[in-house]
Amino acid sequence: MAEATTTAKKAAKEATAAFEAALPKIDVSKLEVPAAVREMAEKSVQSARDAYEKIKSSAEEATDLLEDTYTTASKGVAEYNSVALEALRTNVNSAFDYVSALMGTKSVSEAVELSTGHLRKQFDVLSAQAKELSAIAQKVATETAEPIKASVEKNFKKVS
Repeated sequence: MAEATTTAKKAAKEATAAFEAALPKIDVSKLEVPAAVREMAEKSVQSARDAYEKIKSSAEEATDLLEDTYTTASKGVAEYNSVALEALRTNVNSAFDYVSALMGTKSVSEAVELSTGHLRKQFDVLSAQAKELSAIAQKVATETAEPIKASVEKNFKKVS
């Protein structure tokens, strides 16, 4: 991501240099141009520079927004994956414990009772895990979308 930022900033500097190089280098003091025309030309050049600065500023804001969004999403996905792996570890250990206990049963009724208890417990555990993963996914989606939403609202307010 740092490379993308460096590349974007380098591209912005190159674009600025190219823009400034494209502007005509005329020694206005040696030309006999009416003051009104000169003033209009200077205003046009200044207007073009101002427009360019606004575009450059908007592009930098968009780049920063994308970087922040990517960082937030990456952290959220890492948290989600961590919780999901922990749930998987818990479920695998529970399955091994169940099979081990099942092998130690002495009767069919004891095996049925053990299985029923295990299924109830697993249903509760899986429900809790699903709720936790759902909450994390919702949090990540909200945190990732919030900066974009705020930026869009800000831009609409500017236009209004």
